Amino acid sequence: MTYDLSRLFLKAPLVPAVAQDADTGRVLMLGYVSREALEKTLETGTAWFWSRSRQELWNKGATSGHILAMTAVYADCDEDALLYLCRPAGPTCHTGQVSCFFRNVKEYEHERRA
Repeated sequence: MTYDLSRLFLKAPLVPAVAQDADTGRVLMLGYVSREALEKTLETGTAWFWSRSRQELWNKGATSGHILAMTAVYADCDEDALLYLCRPAGPTCHTGQVSCFFRNVKEYEHERRA
């Protein structure tokens, strides 16, 4: 069965893609993907995004060596967002942090339900 990629781009030319560490489950980054970026990801097995600031395709880690090696790509139930499961070859964030999500805004204490 072949997935119809065009379904992902019916609402917008770019879709958000969350990169998650396939081994730890840690969320690494959020990027935006054009159809061409998704096709390159599927073809090469490394994460590609569309750089909104530079207006160009971007192979994550091509310069730093900290690539995101893909293990799977999932579309959400509405088919307007992607989950990139990957294995990072170093820190994902350009700041040197493992994840781009390192700034704690607030934590909440809640009772856990069984």
